[in-house]
Amino acid sequence: MDKPVCLIDTTSDGQQCVQQSAMDILQKIEQPVVVVAVVGLYRTGKSYLMNRLAGKRTGWFALGSTVESKTKGIWMWCMPHPDKKGTSLVLLDTEGLGDVNKGDSKHDTNIFCLAVLLSSTLIYNSRGTIDNRAIEQLQYVTELTECIKVKSSEEETDDSSEFVKFFPRFIWAVRDFTLELKIEGKDVTENEYLEFALKLKHGTSKRVMEYNLPRECIQKFFPSRTCFTFPFPTAPEKLSGLESLDRAELDSKFLEVADSFCKFVFQDSQVKTLKDGYKVTGRVLGNLAKMYVDTISSGAVPCLENAVIAMAMIENEAAVREGLEVYKSGMEELKISFPLDLKDVSTKHQHLSNMATQTFMKRSFRDNDGKYLKSLEENINNLFDGYLIHNEQASKKRCENLLSSLCATMTEQLEQGLYAKPGGYDLFCKDLEDIVEKYKSQTNKEVKG
Repeated sequence: MDKPVCLIDTTSDGQQCVQQSAMDILQKIEQPVVVVAVVGLYRTGKSYLMNRLAGKRTGWFALGSTVESKTKGIWMWCMPHPDKKGTSLVLLDTEGLGDVNKGDSKHDTNIFCLAVLLSSTLIYNSRGTIDNRAIEQLQYVTELTECIKVKSSEEETDDSSEFVKFFPRFIWAVRDFTLELKIEGKDVTENEYLEFALKLKHGTSKRVMEYNLPRECIQKFFPSRTCFTFPFPTAPEKLSGLESLDRAELDSKFLEVADSFCKFVFQDSQVKTLKDGYKVTGRVLGNLAKMYVDTISSGAVPCLENAVIAMAMIENEAAVREGLEVYKSGMEELKISFPLDLKDVSTKHQHLSNMATQTFMKRSFRDNDGKYLKSLEENINNLFDGYLIHNEQASKKRCENLLSSLCATMTEQLEQGLYAKPGGYDLFCKDLEDIVEKYKSQTNKEVKG
């Protein structure tokens, strides 16, 4: 990729849709993917963080210098992971939440939920401090239990405790932070500052419960959480041109935090996984995105369990096709040499069957009852029966052609009446014996050859 592409866009009627161009890119990524998504209120500098993670200062994710939100939908950038060999890094820059021109809280909730569902690391970007207002602005976290289900059961069960098994690592990036990291006069770390902000109040009054709810949700859904506080990057009058500033024009403390932030994301972000520890590849990520978006657009609630079942079906069906292609490709190449000795055809069949099974196993997922492996074996056996028929037909045709060629002389002599003259019978027996010997000799050569 030489530039970001839109992964999830919004249609004129307000529905999300996955862009085929992005799907085509993801379909080609066979490696496991680390997916890092950034969410937050609009005009808080989310895209700048993604550009830093992408290793670029400008020209990748769109930055804006006005009050207008620049990023629309969810944009994607894929690249080799800088630290994890054999792994791809997928960066997702999301549309700013709370855009006054948009005025659609449901749309914002969908964007937030999609970022949670697709990422292995979720970065929440905000400005100022982590105070009550900042936490209240992260209202979307309180709606996750209504917008995402873990199990497909129709029973009214609270499965929110299960979310932690599937939800991403959480990073709170606080921009333009100017306070001292002190609590009750003591120096604290950024993580201690975050935990202090998430501390619950005692009591059961409505006001206390409303205060505690978003904090409880963050604690429950994102037990693995980290905080980074970024000072102002430069003088206020230069902020509008942040992406064009040289490194020397940026505050040294800001650069130090930004470097630590990128290092942490690269080293601690894990490969995206589904239930049972199945590692998500780019191809699977694209299928997940489409499935989640289609589910939301239909008015239904995305279900993590159903996602695993759907991905298993998609991957196993594709694994069967890939295994069959390996087998068919090898047998079609062998078919050119038909007819062959049955033993040789059977040996090649067994070798290609093993290769097909290995190909299937590399891609198959949760084929617990062996249904798809059995389907592969049945298809291979059906194909083998067909190739045996082709080999038999080729053998028959070759025998017919050989006999026709060898018998041409006898036919000519028969037509001339040579076998009807005295001594003709002895001549006929000799010619017939010669034909048999030539046929045996020719067929033995072909078998050995």
